[in-house]
Amino acid sequence: MKVGALLTSAGINIGLCILFLSFYSVLRKQPQNVKVYFGRRIAEQHKRLRGAFILERFVPSPSWIVRSLQCTEDEILSTAGLDAVVFNRVLVFSIRIFSLAAILCLFGVLPLNYFGQDMQHERIPSASLETFTIGNMKEKSIWLWVHCVVLYIISGVACFLLYMVRGAKKVYRKFKHFKGTTVDQTCRSVTYRCCLCGVSSNSFQLLPTEEQEREKPCVKNSNLNLPAEECSAAFVFFKTRYAALIVSKILQTSNPMKWVTSLAPEPKDMYWSNLWLPYKQLWIRRIATLLGSIVFMFIFLVPVTFIQGLTQLEQLQQRLPFLKGLLKGKIMTQLVTGYLPSVILQIFLYTVPPTMMLFATLEGPISHSERKKSACCKVLYFSIWNVFFVNVLSGSAINQLNALSRPKDIPMELARAIPLQATFFTTYVLTSGWASLSSEVMQLFGLIWNFVRKYILRMKEDSDFILSFPYHTELPKVLLFGLLGFTCSVLAPLILPFLLLYFFLAYIVYRNQFINVYCTRYDTGGLYWPIAYNATIFSLVLTQIICLGVFGLKESPVAAGFTVPLIIITLLFNQYCRMRLLPLFGTFPAQVLIDMDREDEQSGRMDEIHKGLHSAYCQSTDTESADDISLERVQAISTTDEDGSGSSGEPSGKESVGQPVTDLSHPTLKGLPVERLWRAVRSLGFMIRLQKRGVSA
Repeated sequence: MKVGALLTSAGINIGLCILFLSFYSVLRKQPQNVKVYFGRRIAEQHKRLRGAFILERFVPSPSWIVRSLQCTEDEILSTAGLDAVVFNRVLVFSIRIFSLAAILCLFGVLPLNYFGQDMQHERIPSASLETFTIGNMKEKSIWLWVHCVVLYIISGVACFLLYMVRGAKKVYRKFKHFKGTTVDQTCRSVTYRCCLCGVSSNSFQLLPTEEQEREKPCVKNSNLNLPAEECSAAFVFFKTRYAALIVSKILQTSNPMKWVTSLAPEPKDMYWSNLWLPYKQLWIRRIATLLGSIVFMFIFLVPVTFIQGLTQLEQLQQRLPFLKGLLKGKIMTQLVTGYLPSVILQIFLYTVPPTMMLFATLEGPISHSERKKSACCKVLYFSIWNVFFVNVLSGSAINQLNALSRPKDIPMELARAIPLQATFFTTYVLTSGWASLSSEVMQLFGLIWNFVRKYILRMKEDSDFILSFPYHTELPKVLLFGLLGFTCSVLAPLILPFLLLYFFLAYIVYRNQFINVYCTRYDTGGLYWPIAYNATIFSLVLTQIICLGVFGLKESPVAAGFTVPLIIITLLFNQYCRMRLLPLFGTFPAQVLIDMDREDEQSGRMDEIHKGLHSAYCQSTDTESADDISLERVQAISTTDEDGSGSSGEPSGKESVGQPVTDLSHPTLKGLPVERLWRAVRSLGFMIRLQKRGVSA
């Protein structure tokens, strides 16, 4: 690929970014779009913007950028949760490490690569991008030690920055911040028939420890009427958080699969559709989804191989001779090689997150956060395999993946192919990075749906329907760009300026989205940070292995010899961090939970928590997430006494019975909004009848 093709791709994407950002700065000021761009703030404050005509509404302005940069990390923690803080830390880490890498590689490595061969250089717009990679260095060059030193500096600073991310302190503050959200005090007591065991939802009792033996006969003689068959799941409430933690970590019986205990998710985090699944069925589902994910990854090889053919016009024209006439023009050649491949790949990649979310749902998680975290891991693995490895290994020869059949040769194949494929990765950063960020901040699909909902379907505004942040799509994208930055920093440093601009723009855009657009209903407690940490360590080790292969191909034993200890040191650092920091994300510290229990007991809030447990874990529309449609409705019975208080006994004369709705959909799959579509059809028919009456009159 020529430099001109790269500049063409950069010009197109820069133009799209400026256009979308200008549109966003104007559209966000329009009152009819307030639900699209300020959904979270409107849902919390219940405010509505006035529609007065102001000239400033139609003039682009950078005020949103200033507001995004002024937002502190504590504000993000209070408004968007700990996961948003983790995501922001990943962006800050990327900006710091790649700023250093850009300075070292652009001013130290890039000139050595460009003048590595004794040759007559062409003008830069007509020069090949391969002349800026390490592939242009002569064999046995004495300057390869510079690449090795830069690799040491980047690896050392990356490990230092990873260790300095004090996630433990934020986790402790998370307990203090979210301790009031364990029980939603606004929930009302609802009595209904449970889908799992057929008894009333308020059939549990809080038993004090000192009166446990005395109360056992009362429990046996109570009116719980449990069926003889085994229940799939049940909630057990304890007086303290510490007691719940201890019980969740110990075995209840000698058979580990007979009685499995775990900490229950937060009420709004419950994924009720999967709660009915038996524990013995989960491992079968996980194996099946793993096999399905692998099959989907290999099916994706077909479009990736086709895309790589577009980057190699010589081989493509030999196989398809009729393209020679179409690809004679210079502009057409630059579009096909510089812009079209990354666009086609991005279109195919839009199908990956929904598919992986479906696989994650079929695994059987009982919480929304666990499901989204599983989908995040699957999308990350898929992106690393198909976007990085398959593009590199298939780019050396179209429709030939012989390197996959020889695993021992993969490092050497990567060392040969990555300098050649760095140009494609650069255009991919432009298309999938810059353009996707501008479309994210503009919320194009949200604008279209807002217009259809308001002016076509004539639906009322639903303040509760606010989207949550798609961590399963955005975090893998950021980590994939980090992998591309590490692997190409020393070998092809020309990608670093484009990558650094992407991280700066992402830092601004995502902070704005956290503050104004997305609503946080559930939180993993920072569990996305181990994913980001593991991906970063993998990127560092892979970069070092690839550099070891490149130094071997260039016949530089000194640089290759010094790279081996670097790999060992990085692996030792990873093992230390896994022993020192990873347990903090696996379980809750007992001392923190004990302190919280003592504070609640002294303040008298523990009694309120025990009373609120009745209504907190209710499978009702109040606790369902907006992006999950209830697939099964049960008969709801609400009993009210004369004094207005709720009753959990037998139904009285004042009871309202809701009609059960039958749904034959699979309980782990989403249904269709048939009711809304039916209302829209009825409204359309009513309008047609009114029009006919007016014509007849």
